[in-house]
Amino acid sequence: MTVIDLESYEDALATYDPVMGLEVHVELGTKTKMFCGCSTELGQDANTQTCPVCLGLPGALPVVNEIGVESAIKIGLALNCEIAEWCRFARKNYFYPDMPKNFQTSQYDEPIAFDGYLDVQLEDGEVFRVQIERAHMEEDTGKSTHVGGATGRIHGASHSLLDYNRAGIPLIEIVTKPIEGAGARAPEVAKAYVAELRELIKALGVSEARMEMGQMRCDVNLSLRPNGTEKFGTRSETKNVNSLRSVERAARFEIQRHAAVLNSGGTIVQETRHFHEEDGSTTAGRIKDNAEDYRYFPEPDLVPVAPAREWVEELRKDLPELPRVRRARLKEEWGVSEHDMQSILNAGAVDLIVATTEAGAPSDQARKWWMGELARNANEAGRGLDELPVTPAQVARVAELVAAGDLNDKLARQVLEGVLAGEGDPDTVVEKRGLKVVSDEGALSTAVDEAIAGNAAIADKIRGGKVAAAGALVGAVMKATRGQADAARVRELILEKLGVEG
Repeated sequence: MTVIDLESYEDALATYDPVMGLEVHVELGTKTKMFCGCSTELGQDANTQTCPVCLGLPGALPVVNEIGVESAIKIGLALNCEIAEWCRFARKNYFYPDMPKNFQTSQYDEPIAFDGYLDVQLEDGEVFRVQIERAHMEEDTGKSTHVGGATGRIHGASHSLLDYNRAGIPLIEIVTKPIEGAGARAPEVAKAYVAELRELIKALGVSEARMEMGQMRCDVNLSLRPNGTEKFGTRSETKNVNSLRSVERAARFEIQRHAAVLNSGGTIVQETRHFHEEDGSTTAGRIKDNAEDYRYFPEPDLVPVAPAREWVEELRKDLPELPRVRRARLKEEWGVSEHDMQSILNAGAVDLIVATTEAGAPSDQARKWWMGELARNANEAGRGLDELPVTPAQVARVAELVAAGDLNDKLARQVLEGVLAGEGDPDTVVEKRGLKVVSDEGALSTAVDEAIAGNAAIADKIRGGKVAAAGALVGAVMKATRGQADAARVRELILEKLGVEG
């Protein structure tokens, strides 16, 4: 890979002002494709979910998917957009091997939703408003697999395989207006926007929005202009970035790359670029076409879409609680500070905590385990909380065992360790590892007697009034019972046997 010179981030921002534009493609969770009846089910054999319509065969006529239109309107409403009273589809013409028709059915100058906004919250709690230019309906392309090369890209490959199962799956493309004024926080704003948009899409139920599976992907457009000027610079477009972290990294890298090119007297080329997960870099793709190069023209085989106002208002009334409103409600219900709620949000723990409380755990216990032991484990493994092999129901069961006195916190951590290691559910791990709290009074009494006998000097201090010294005897008992005793009950027994008031 070619080494690319970069300006330091601080020096880049001292000279230039970044302007971004984010284009997010959301694959809708409909059962059939946007313009035909083929299934959208994932994981099927290549080219088994195709028909004359999505393959673009002569004489095949498309029909619009009503649920796709409904989903587009829901997204537009949730983004505070205007919903068009009349709009139509267009053909976007360009040659690409995974476009079986050699054009994409999309929307051009007449999108179904336009002129909206989304407020996003940054890590320090600051709210940044991202203006939405449009949200329009279109179809996905097929999938190319390049075989024989070292990178999985077409360069160096011996041949390519084409799977058209994905061709025609409904997409909503959400395009922001130029994002100005973010300054050094531009990469953070990009990440926060895509994160908030993903939560909104999931809340609407129109897509699972799993970025790792390509159900939601982001094109990061970025340009630089000298500080204090108004005219936009030439932009680059980093295509198909498929994780929140990568969106932030792509924006940051392009700021540094643009600055290095400009500072050396070079010229930014308007082009697409590929993002590389392994090092966060981007490399050149193809020269970026302008809109006129796509030769848009109205789709002759589809009638215009004219959503009835009554239908739009019904959909507006039926919108679910949106993410920011939900977070504000949960903050009050849980009784946490703004700082703590922001930490929960940054950790991606909101839904996990909610699901754990729905499984029966008190909210404070759910927060304790997800933001404590499990967050530590996720950080050490370099994974997201939702990637850990533990379910909210299992965490709720651990909390239940602690509340019942069957586990203490130390043992509960060991149980979670076992669950994460694939040893089974919490009850199975408790059984296999023998982790239950020793609650038998006889066994505890014996362990306390042995601790007192083995630590006579400490016992005398306690009898003499130095009650704090009891901690050493509690520690001895806990060690003897492998941490499986109830520490509070052990302390009570020690003081009782030594005739000292607690």
